[in-house]
Amino acid sequence: MKRSWLFSVGGMLCLALLFCVPGVQAAEKTGFIDMREVMLNSEAGKKATEEFKKIYERDKASIQEKETELRKLKDDLEKQRSILKEEAYREKEAAYQKKFRDYQLLVKDANEDLQARDQELSRTLIPEILKVVNAIGEKENYSLVLDIGTVPVAYFNKESDLTKRVIEEFNKTYKPKTP
Repeated sequence: MKRSWLFSVGGMLCLALLFCVPGVQAAEKTGFIDMREVMLNSEAGKKATEEFKKIYERDKASIQEKETELRKLKDDLEKQRSILKEEAYREKEAAYQKKFRDYQLLVKDANEDLQARDQELSRTLIPEILKVVNAIGEKENYSLVLDIGTVPVAYFNKESDLTKRVIEEFNKTYKPKTP
């Protein structure tokens, strides 16, 4: 019989997987994983990281181009301040402010896009990773498997760290869904 518990530690939602075998009284066995490490070091995680880097570099180039344009506009505006009439200066300042707002929206949109992609990846991969953790926990009679990234753990036996095994098994079993 398997039981899952959700609980909060320091405001973070944590998942504890309890594996109980009816009628069997054995020593409690606790395992640990680092979900963040699994996400980053699995083949699917590495592939996603590469995609994020490509998107980030594309967005970074666009943002830097806008920054350069804004700096040039601001410098020109400051140089022309003393020779422009007040109304002409205000018009140029308003045009600069509009371009600055467009720049801020570009940065905000780029950040939101990356954040949404990261959340979607988590929604896709975490349930699949938990299936692997469940399988290992059931097969090896773990009473509890904790994510050391969400639960503060002062000490744990390195032999109880299942992270590398979870990555290996996840790499073998995970097949991304193609749209």
